[in-house]
Amino acid sequence: MKSKVISPLCIYLVPIIILFLSCNDSGNQPPGSVIASSPEELRVKIEDVIREELDFAINNKGKIDDSVSLAQPEIVAMVYDKYDHTGIWTNGGTWLPAGDSLMQFIENSRLYGLFPADYHFATLSSLRGKLVSDTASKLSKMDAVLWSKTDLLLTDALVQIINHVKLGRLPADSVTGRKDSLIMSERFISFVDTLRKSIGITNLVQSLEPVHTGYHALKARLKSFLDSSSDQILTVVPMPGKNAADFKPLLQRRLFEGGYLPTDSVPADSLQLVNAIKKFQKDNKLTVDGVAGSGTVRMLNLSDKEKFIRIAITLDRYKLLPEKMPFRYIWVNIPSFKMELREADTIKLSSKIIVGKAQTRTPLLTSAISELITYPQWTMPTSIIVKEVLPAAKKDPGYFERKGYSLIDSKGEVIDPYTVEWSKYKKGIPYKVVQGSGDDNALGILKFNFHNKYAVYLHDTNQRYLFARDFRSLSHGCVRVQEWEKLAYTIIRYDNATNPRTSPMEDSLGSWLKQKVKRSIPIRNRVPVYIRYFGCDATDTGIVFYDDIYAEDQYLRENYFAGK
Repeated sequence: MKSKVISPLCIYLVPIIILFLSCNDSGNQPPGSVIASSPEELRVKIEDVIREELDFAINNKGKIDDSVSLAQPEIVAMVYDKYDHTGIWTNGGTWLPAGDSLMQFIENSRLYGLFPADYHFATLSSLRGKLVSDTASKLSKMDAVLWSKTDLLLTDALVQIINHVKLGRLPADSVTGRKDSLIMSERFISFVDTLRKSIGITNLVQSLEPVHTGYHALKARLKSFLDSSSDQILTVVPMPGKNAADFKPLLQRRLFEGGYLPTDSVPADSLQLVNAIKKFQKDNKLTVDGVAGSGTVRMLNLSDKEKFIRIAITLDRYKLLPEKMPFRYIWVNIPSFKMELREADTIKLSSKIIVGKAQTRTPLLTSAISELITYPQWTMPTSIIVKEVLPAAKKDPGYFERKGYSLIDSKGEVIDPYTVEWSKYKKGIPYKVVQGSGDDNALGILKFNFHNKYAVYLHDTNQRYLFARDFRSLSHGCVRVQEWEKLAYTIIRYDNATNPRTSPMEDSLGSWLKQKVKRSIPIRNRVPVYIRYFGCDATDTGIVFYDDIYAEDQYLRENYFAGK
């Protein structure tokens, strides 16, 4: 018989494979089952198994076994150290009332814009069935592994719930007003203590929620939304210009699913299709033109499932705001095309606005109005110069005269655009482009200045007819305000601290506007400005969803709510 020859390569590979396998799972795998003979023995064995499972989870990225992992193993371990590794939600084969309360909250967590799957709901439901249901076997009821796993998952779920309710699931951004970016580990022990004292998880959660009125108004509409929502999988309509051959059939099928067409089998004629699109647009507060453009298609593809995710995202956006907002502030919500002047919970002034196009977005920011300027000049931002002015000037320097723009050098002198060699510039020019003040100025006749790195502001416009449109993502990034005059006079009245009802500056503003002169009005009591992107709002009748004009919610959905 021939002896087997081992390849020299195997001599080197075997130790490496063994090392890989040993490093893949650190520590001993917890037992799959530990059966106790009495409640007293079960209680002791549960403590032992909890220790083993936590040790294994800490060294294996939260994994307890091949099917279950803890999201926050370090914090969970710290909590059980405090409790000497005894059961927190269960006690020697019995579910405690606090455990029942926590399990019920997880089941109904969608009412808070949360997802039960994030808190081990399916696994916990299965474990509960094996432990306390009428059909549970005696062997299962005495299995310390099942009880310990249940207890650990409930604690891990509570840690996740606290994080998601208090801080949300979104990343901090450049305009986040919150100062706390994490919850101190020690606080989780106090949260567990609080819940075990039968105060109830609802009260605990409510103490962690944002205080903002908009948050609570939106959350209050969630039950009605969920009760009426459908799990129907809707036909996805391709964006205009893509899959042209399938566009019309898929559009018709989607309109049929929404009740806007009587059939999806017989091709609709053009008039039928236009009327159906118009009705859908009217119902969803879109521009009613009968054309299935990108905005209409985005709303057609917004199923109830996707709507819930947008609600969850919006609720989390409130958690990024400062815990306490100023008494008085200006709120600009980009996708709603609306600006509000708020005092506490009262809206003192509301106005339609025009915001930046998708290519020249209005930025998110926090600032404060420091100055009003009548008949302002517009100094064009570099981004617009590069994208629009430079290409136009290369074709025809007469562009400046037609647009009413002046070319200004570093000395403040006006330059003849015909004397500039435009072909040598690609990423910018060594000149300012200024539009003089007047009725034709892009800023209109009044500008609200506030410090920001984007060179944007609130202002009037010389294209006031655009406010009649429903879709108003049209500007270069600044926010055009329809009720600019009311806003200006209101700010001036507030700025007179001694008597906010009258102010001599009001007369001056009226006079300067009438004379068409440029003047600056400094604001001593600066009014905070918050420019944000909230994809839905609560109304008296339900929840209104806005077109995701910058695909901001889509980005968050794909990166932070994937698989929901």
